[in-house]
Amino acid sequence: MASKDEITEFVEREFPQAKSVILEVGAGSATVLHPVGPDELRPGGTVSGPVLMATADFALYVAILGQIGIVPLAVTSSLTINFLRKPVASRPVVGVCKLLKLGRTLAVGEVTLYSEGSDDAVAHVVGTYAIPPGSTGAASSR
Repeated sequence: MASKDEITEFVEREFPQAKSVILEVGAGSATVLHPVGPDELRPGGTVSGPVLMATADFALYVAILGQIGIVPLAVTSSLTINFLRKPVASRPVVGVCKLLKLGRTLAVGEVTLYSEGSDDAVAHVVGTYAIPPGSTGAASSR
């Protein structure tokens, strides 16, 4: 397992361009926040879809690293998003991830995205990550 501080240090070193920040890492879970500025908006005054997907992907990666440790080559193999409502353009996006399954070679999780301060989900995401062989001590099979 990796701590919030260890994952934060890894992300800052390896992904200096990342805007999302880690708020919490738990047992099979993570909460992240992505600040929203003019570069994240699309015409019509809403947060762009790619920003929402990137936030969800980041939350899933953080939750997985929290369980298996720092494994840089754990990579996204599938990401499906359902846009539910328009995010608030003036608020950060918060991603709350829960791992559904962690096996030897695959991890599956879901992420709910919110505008900060709201209980109404703006998107629901399900993602799968490929985990390099020998990287996890997970008891379940793939």
